[in-house]
Amino acid sequence: MTLLKDKVAIITGGAQGLGLAMAEEFVKAGAKVVVADLNEESAKAAAEGLDGEAFGIGCNVVNADEVQAAIDAALAKWGSLDVFVNNAGITRDATMRKMTEDEFDAVISVHLKGCWNGTRLASAVMREQKSGTIVNISSLSGKVGMVGQTNYSAAKAGIVGMSKAAAKEMAHHGVRVNAIQPGLIRSAMTEAMPQKAWDQKMAEIPMQRAGEPNEVATVALFLASDMSSYMTGTVLEVTGGRFM
Repeated sequence: MTLLKDKVAIITGGAQGLGLAMAEEFVKAGAKVVVADLNEESAKAAAEGLDGEAFGIGCNVVNADEVQAAIDAALAKWGSLDVFVNNAGITRDATMRKMTEDEFDAVISVHLKGCWNGTRLASAVMREQKSGTIVNISSLSGKVGMVGQTNYSAAKAGIVGMSKAAAKEMAHHGVRVNAIQPGLIRSAMTEAMPQKAWDQKMAEIPMQRAGEPNEVATVALFLASDMSSYMTGTVLEVTGGRFM
């Protein structure tokens, strides 16, 4: 595949899960990939495991200087920035009664401020190039709200609003901004949930199965490539039909 041939992409939270699946798809499509992750060792190991041009870098997305450093590293090595995926995230689930202020702030900071840092700093480079695409990873939780996730649901809903606003600001500069809302995707984290919770979620999915990480990654690839050249400000649900 050559959908992203010679394109330079940065993926935050790229060392595992959805981020790593996207890195794998992007490399297969011909991209040069920066795996940016809070865990620098994991980022470098993930990049070394990719079958293509890639390097890993430590990056705390809450810190704008670290996001800028990842962008600068990509520009220094390859001379451009064509795709930026804001994927980094954490969970601190608890009911409102039990959730601490620190747990709320941490999730809002990583997801919402982290996404804003990436979108703002990447678009600053892309607008000068008059081209580029930003893919923001939201969640079905941001559409319907989930019990025990007032922090996460708020952050993921915020990413949708931010993506639409940024898309309007950047469209005339040739920069596209879109979002993805995954549903139940099979991962170590989701498979560790209690069987009762898993069964309840499965009952809500018309396709009667969980999604696989690569099924989100290929949608990110579509949004990152020229196949979606007339799409900006959109939100694509990858949910198996859950809560349509």
